[in-house]
Amino acid sequence: MSASENPDSVTRRRLLAVTGGLVGAVAVGGLTGPAWADDRRPGGGRRRWLPGDHHVHSEFSVGYDDSTSPPTPIIGGDAIYPLSVNATHAQQHGLAWIVSTDHGGPLHSKLDAEQRYPSLLEARRSVPRVLQFYGMELDTPAADHSSLIIPKVSTERDILFQLESKFSKRDPFPSDPAFDTEQKMLEALRVMRQLPHKPLLFANHPARSATGLGVYGQDTPAEFRNWNDTAPDIAHGFEGAPGHQAGALNKDGGIDPNGDRGGYGNHPTMGGFDQMTARLGGLWDSLLGEGRRWWITSTSDSHVHYTEGGSDFWPGEYSKTYVYAGWDYADILDGLRSGRIFVVIGDLIDRLDLTVSRTGKAHGQAQGNTATVGETLTLRGHDRDAEVEVRFHVPSTPNAKGERPQVSRVDIITGRVTGPVKDRSADTNPTTKVVARYGPGQWRRDGDDIVVQHTLRDIDGPMYVRVRGTSTDEMEPEPDPKGSDPWADLWFYSNPVFIER
Repeated sequence: MSASENPDSVTRRRLLAVTGGLVGAVAVGGLTGPAWADDRRPGGGRRRWLPGDHHVHSEFSVGYDDSTSPPTPIIGGDAIYPLSVNATHAQQHGLAWIVSTDHGGPLHSKLDAEQRYPSLLEARRSVPRVLQFYGMELDTPAADHSSLIIPKVSTERDILFQLESKFSKRDPFPSDPAFDTEQKMLEALRVMRQLPHKPLLFANHPARSATGLGVYGQDTPAEFRNWNDTAPDIAHGFEGAPGHQAGALNKDGGIDPNGDRGGYGNHPTMGGFDQMTARLGGLWDSLLGEGRRWWITSTSDSHVHYTEGGSDFWPGEYSKTYVYAGWDYADILDGLRSGRIFVVIGDLIDRLDLTVSRTGKAHGQAQGNTATVGETLTLRGHDRDAEVEVRFHVPSTPNAKGERPQVSRVDIITGRVTGPVKDRSADTNPTTKVVARYGPGQWRRDGDDIVVQHTLRDIDGPMYVRVRGTSTDEMEPEPDPKGSDPWADLWFYSNPVFIER
């Protein structure tokens, strides 16, 4: 940089090079969008599967100059991209919605309100084809991080300022140990529960600090149960697949033999998914076995793209959380809260419908006779069987690596719902099992869709059904060794359908 050059101009020029000239561009609407983009209308239009990402960082995830008092925030000191750059890349990779989730530090709530929020408003204007929620990665009291998603209402800035300033454990200056207790987190959830416009919270990378299988770190099973008991309409789940999935890639896309997917340096991810989700009969199944409506998501945790020396993909480049909703802030948030979600990495699929129905010709598809993800099917009278239909679609275009991976197998998984556990630290559900595995020889094609059908027989009590699929031949997702190629090991997961009788 010459002495006469403006540092902001240099930064902008570098970002333009990284993003192919799309930084801040209003004309991004000219990009070819996915099919759902033709149905954007006030009120959301009809519901369909809308891909998104609830964990995206911008330049307002700052560093700090600790030589001053209070410490001086350094814009771009951690994550580096403007919000409009994130939104532009989200659109380029087919996303309909994202959540801006910068994490904090000393007095970050003030920076959020005064600088990040105006930047978000500008990003909404410059990239209108991506719905952009206001939120943050909460420095969670007595735990790791959580995505806190604020409803899009006129008071969204004030809501987040109050929550961050009162409850983010790193916000006080001087630091206050009282902010880093579970009691403080439960107080935060009680406050959120009383708000007229309720936020939504998902725990991020929940087992990243675990030191072994079932040997948890900052996030524990008991904490999740306490959160969900305190605010069941707010604390609703965790990242099934964490971000930082490009951690094993070099700048040129080659493999770093010492890199970790997800930044999980102690106990690794399993097929790119956190052990709390990937472990069959593990913590997620234990929570579902209590009847908890606890959902999983998949995110980028984007800070710095791997081609810039970071460990991240752009939002939507690798990981997508699909929500069944209209193109509308309120309906997308409702879909996330209600569990109308499936998740996928590597664009292995782009649509997944899991439907469970009462059997018999008299039932048909009438309301109450079928249920899909996040919903509950009630069996009545002498009904003891249920029909499971899995319908998915493989993208017709290559993924971001230029490949077209194929689904090699679909697993149908069930578990019993037995009610609250006595041990709040329980992390297993021994009733969980794969009841059927289907490969290309066992499924059928219906137009562009692939369809799997299975009958659950002799249902004698409450249970749940969920589905996963993979591009691999692994019977269960294996721990990811260092240097794992994230594009070679792809999975998708549905959220559950519950069955009662």
